[in-house]
Formats: sequence, structure tokens, C-alpha cells
Amino acid sequence: MSIDGVTDFWDKLLGAQPDPPGLLVLLTALAGLLAVAIRPVWRVARNAVTIAHEGGHALAALLTGRRLRGIRLEFDTSGLTLSSGRPTGPGMILTLLGGYVAPSLVGVLGAWLLGGNRITLLLWLAVLLLLLMLINVRNLFGVISLVVTGAIVFIVSWFASPQIQAVFAYAGVWFLLFGGVRPIFELQSLRRRGRMPQSDADQLAHITHVPALFWVGVFLAVDLAALVAGAFLLAGQWLPAATS
Repeated sequence: MSIDGVTDFWDKLLGAQPDPPGLLVLLTALAGLLAVAIRPVWRVARNAVTIAHEGGHALAALLTGRRLRGIRLEFDTSGLTLSSGRPTGPGMILTLLGGYVAPSLVGVLGAWLLGGNRITLLLWLAVLLLLLMLINVRNLFGVISLVVTGAIVFIVSWFASPQIQAVFAYAGVWFLLFGGVRPIFELQSLRRRGRMPQSDADQLAHITHVPALFWVGVFLAVDLAALVAGAFLLAGQWLPAATS
């Protein structure tokens, strides 16, 4: 690749795209909400939330000095991240905390990038993170899930028009912001029926001697705060366009 080609690539990657139409921001918010609210759609789309969830566990484990042993993504949209290290202490607590808050926090990061019109950069960062997860996945469905998801994001980022990229990016960020909240209610519903005795919240309760319901509340509080923050960032894109 020539110097001019490299320069063009970095300009495309780091440059800001035009402001999206206000209606696009609003309609993608509706699309993200419907994808979470409609059960048949959610059953499929939830895989993206699971990827972010397990990625959150993995990143927290690495940042706290634990050894990442592998990630599994299952067909039923469940997942498992294994790490080795002390079974108690701050590292294990942060690793367990990292899962249910990760999709919403990724959504906030995406909203911040979209607030600066860095749509292409957002999509390429998503591809990079998916590749890093792929290295650590230990089952076939997990590999297929990450490869397909990464391929879709890459194709949109490389071949799609700026308008299609904007629709894809905004819809994805809204979906993560809304989709980070629903699993908390699903978690508590399953816990109440005794079907998740080893949930992240219950493991945190065992380590910290603080009731699991408290940790469910922490997950929910963080995710709702992220939803509000992300919506505020994205609304900043809509309001100027709507009032101009």
C-alpha cells in the first residue's frame, strides 16, 4: 500500500462522518428497543449481548491480573468465561461484576464515539474486539458466532455507504443500551425460581457475604445509568438536527 493509500485509510478510519439526520437517530432507537422487547427477535439478537457480557468478564479478568483460560458461547445464548487466580479478593469480584454491566458500558462508549461522528472508527473497534475474543473462544459455536458477527460488521464498515454505516452503528449502540437492561430482569426471574444458583450475583454473594439481590441491584443501577448517559449522548445528535 502506498503512502497516499495509508493516509487515506487513516483519514477514513479516524475522520468524522457527517451529522446523521435526526430522524435516523430516533428510528434506530425505536429499532433497538423493539429488538429487545419482541421475544423472537430478542432470542436471536441476544447473542450480541452475550458476546459483550463474556467479553466483559474476560477483560476484567485480564485487567486484574487473572489468567484467562477460555470463553464459551452457546447456542441458547448463554456463555461461560473461565479464568484462574485467587478464588476471592478484588480481582475475582471485578471479574464477576464485569459481565452484566459490559453491554451497557460498551453502548455508552459507542454513544460517545457516535457523538463525535466517529462511525467508521466505532465499527473497526468492534471488529478488533471480536477478533481478540475469537482468539480465546474454546467451542465451535462460539467461533462461528464471532466470525459471523465480525464479518457482518467488517462488510458494513468497508463496503457500505456512510448512510448505511450510520444506520447500522446507531441501531447497534441503541440495542446494547437497551439490551443491557433486560438480562438483569431475566436473571432475577430465574433466580427467584431457583434456576440459576451459580449466577454472577450468587457467586458475588458467596465471596463478599453481601446478599445476591444487592448485586442484582448494582447491575441494574449501572445499566440504567448507562442507558440514560448513552441516550443523552445520542440525543445530542438528534436535537440539533431536529431544531435546525
